[in-house]
Amino acid sequence: MGKTNSNKGYEIGMNKSIPVTTLFLDIGGVMLSNGWGHESRRSAADVFNLDYNDMDDRHHVIQVTYEEGKIPLSEYLKRVVFYKKRSFTVGQFREFMFSQSTSNIEMIEYVRQLKDKYKLKIAVVNNEGRELNEHRIKKFKLNQFVDFFISSCFVHFRKPDADIFRVALDIAQVPAEHVVYIEDVQMFVDVARDLGIRSIQHKNYLSTSSELAALGLKIG
Repeated sequence: MGKTNSNKGYEIGMNKSIPVTTLFLDIGGVMLSNGWGHESRRSAADVFNLDYNDMDDRHHVIQVTYEEGKIPLSEYLKRVVFYKKRSFTVGQFREFMFSQSTSNIEMIEYVRQLKDKYKLKIAVVNNEGRELNEHRIKKFKLNQFVDFFISSCFVHFRKPDADIFRVALDIAQVPAEHVVYIEDVQMFVDVARDLGIRSIQHKNYLSTSSELAALGLKIG
């Protein structure tokens, strides 16, 4: 794969006249809460009386392997929590993990409206382990309006690896300049921009909808 010209990517990003045909979206921090972020892990430590620092250290050692889909959730939990006998079951802990997810109803409805009005392709580009990812897709009915899920657990590499965006472009079959990526992590925004993908760091509904309106995607 050839080297991307980041200056060219920046110039494309500033060109408001290029039509947007496709949205790439992160899930956690954009359409939903983070699935298993540090706040959820800290809550788990409190609820199950675990040493948070120990659990967090173990999480970070194995996080990439799990999110790239190379081990199942059962092995992740064995290494992070159940490496010794506990007073609670794997099922109880797993249920707690899954219960942490909440939806950003305003953003989900907004994306649905944009898709319907402008006939956009919608693709998810996110880092997440398979079981949690599939649970969140089904629970919040994301598959009702998302056309492609380019999740790290499915493609076996994760952001900030630029290849996850290249795969998303290949699957969507659209040029980078016709895509807008919405993501809450600035580094991932920068990686996508370097590939010529116009990208927005999501902070809240108002800021993101304002930036998309400037690109010609308006509701109402």
